[in-house]
Amino acid sequence: MKIKNGFVKRNIAGSNIVVPVGKQAKSFNAMITLNESGAFFWDCFQNDITAEECVKLVCNEYEVDEARAKADVDAFIKMLSDNGLLE
Repeated sequence: MKIKNGFVKRNIAGSNIVVPVGKQAKSFNAMITLNESGAFFWDCFQNDITAEECVKLVCNEYEVDEARAKADVDAFIKMLSDNGLLE
């Protein structure tokens, strides 16, 4: 799974903000603010990876158990899906 083209993450005044660009800017009239882990997840899903692969990356990056990482990744995927950000 991968994030659609047309969305970029920018660091603005210390905050990670996702904004639409190009054609997406006409149909997606919002911005998404990401916390540190959300920004990490966003970076993971810039590539075509599975949720399980993302969970492993999270466990390697943060001191978190696999169950918590899976719950957080699943919640992030739901947010992406609910907002139409997945290919």
